[in-house]
Amino acid sequence: MAHWTSAVGAAQLARLLTSQQHRPAGPGSRRPPAYRALADGIRLLVLEGRVPVAARLPAERELALSLTVSRTTVAAAYEALRTEGFLESRRGAGSWTAVPAGNPLPARGLEPLPPEALGSVIDLGCASLPAPEPWLTRAVQGALEELPPYAHTHGDYPAGLPALRSMIAERYTARGIPTMPEQIMVTTGAMGAMDAICHLFAGRGERIAVESPSYANILQLMREAGARLVPVAMAEGLTGWDLDRWRQVLRESAPRLAYVVADFHNPTGALADEDQRRRLVDAARSAGTVLVADETMTELWLDEEYAAGMPRPVCGFDPAGSTVITVGSASKAFWAGMRIGWVRAAPDVIRSLVAARAYADLGTPVLEQLAVNWLFSTGGWEQAVELRRGQARENRDALVAALRRELPDWEFEVPKGGLTLWVRAGGLSGSRLAEAGERVGVRVPSGPRFGVDGAFEGYVRLPFTVGGAVADEAASRLAAASRLVKTGATSDTESPRTFVA
Repeated sequence: MAHWTSAVGAAQLARLLTSQQHRPAGPGSRRPPAYRALADGIRLLVLEGRVPVAARLPAERELALSLTVSRTTVAAAYEALRTEGFLESRRGAGSWTAVPAGNPLPARGLEPLPPEALGSVIDLGCASLPAPEPWLTRAVQGALEELPPYAHTHGDYPAGLPALRSMIAERYTARGIPTMPEQIMVTTGAMGAMDAICHLFAGRGERIAVESPSYANILQLMREAGARLVPVAMAEGLTGWDLDRWRQVLRESAPRLAYVVADFHNPTGALADEDQRRRLVDAARSAGTVLVADETMTELWLDEEYAAGMPRPVCGFDPAGSTVITVGSASKAFWAGMRIGWVRAAPDVIRSLVAARAYADLGTPVLEQLAVNWLFSTGGWEQAVELRRGQARENRDALVAALRRELPDWEFEVPKGGLTLWVRAGGLSGSRLAEAGERVGVRVPSGPRFGVDGAFEGYVRLPFTVGGAVADEAASRLAAASRLVKTGATSDTESPRTFVA
């Protein structure tokens, strides 16, 4: 039985190898043998996530023809990769990519640091901003005024408060996607929504196709649910979706679910255009795969070109909800402490999710639902989100300027929305940068947290959660961490200092 979950064709692999940005050789260095250069090229594609882990590679003869090299060269490269742990093979099943057993996934989550630790550590671990006041206080006050009638009931609303379900449905309808309240279930944040969806559709051992990279906490949730993750690499430069790859993976792997963040993708910040969304829905429909579209970032556009409107929602290409399930949340656009999320799907799917909820959390807190409903119904939501956009925009621009000044060899695309910057760290190990950062007082998540099985070692994710002088100091500490990694320092030579904004 084969252990691969997707396949890379010979012509596709040849294109990827040709497009690699080779770093110039150092003084006095010699050109490596052809087999070694090929092995290094494939290894780099795996580490950077451009070829997924557990992807079946082409046969030696096919790749040799595509690269116009000898079969002996390809065979020697494959053997080197097997020796190093980046390739596994089985007679009759072919060869597929892997990562060495000594490269475990990061064990620590992305939970925020406790407030008392923030005096000496700049926390870039979580993409969350403080609450947009005065709107949080006003929403809670408004919720308290609406609470008395609900306090006379049992308080359990497995599908969510009827008023909030209706309001969310109206908001989808206003976006051009006719929606009934029966198509909405309110959840405890987007994580609660994803947990319910995974348990309903993807039992232990089921395959779920995911973007590579993708949101770290969702990946971990799926792993703990027992799912088999099938990574689909982003397009060249990690700036969009490779629809040919998606169609191929969905056709060949037949995953039960696929999970995408089409609106200011976490972590890369990429935004799918309408053609990509249409083709992705068509591919999922053809494969019989349920496509989960995470919209938690959809309102966080930061550049004015989107003020007139965003691309059509993914569910706009499947308004009945037979193929697309949409997940939304107040946590990113408003405040992470407001643990209100929702699912939009076909009514029968919502009924199944609600029925299964009796064995999970029973329902979402009433007061928080009333607070979000108050924001939606009074126009406070739009004003709060506009404040949030301004904060994120200023922080993004400050962080980008500081990184370009302190770490000019780090590479990134400046996203037009969302809350995160996906950074190639100048050829350094993201995991080692994270370790060194702890010593100099900046907490940053390494790239492998956002990949499947150890990819993206050369990356880190930086959120737009700090600005001004704090962003400058964060970049300075990242530069200090970079120096520690470059010199191979194993002890703290630069100690963190207390920083007050």
